[in-house]
This record gives sequence, C-alpha cells and structure tokens, in this order.
Amino acid sequence: MKIENIIRAVAGTFVLTSIALSYFININWLWLGVFVGVNLLQSSFTKFCPLEKILQAAGMKKSHHGCCE
Repeated sequence: MKIENIIRAVAGTFVLTSIALSYFININWLWLGVFVGVNLLQSSFTKFCPLEKILQAAGMKKSHHGCCE
C-alpha cells in the first residue's frame, strides 16, 4: 500500500472515530477531528506530514507516481 493511501485512511479513520467518540462519550473528542483537519491543511501548504515521516522511518517507501497510477 502506498504511503499516501495510508495517510488518507488514517486521517479518515481518526475523523470518524472522533465523531463517534464525541457522540457516545464526550463532545470534547471533536478536538481530535479538529487536530487532524488542521494537520491536513498545514501539510498541503508546507508539504510536511508527521505520519509520512513516521511511515518512512518504519521502512515504507514514498511513491513517486501520481495518485492515479
């Protein structure tokens, strides 16, 4: 699996988990979703993604192809 796909899957999972936890446990869990959203926004400008660095350190290789390949 490509790093880009893993990042999207993790971000989506965190957002959905945040919504579920805020509904069933406590509204403050929405801050997790806010954090994920802010991180995605900043990474679009800075091209720095902490999860990407963690995955690369774990031995995953970054794809040099476009998203449609």
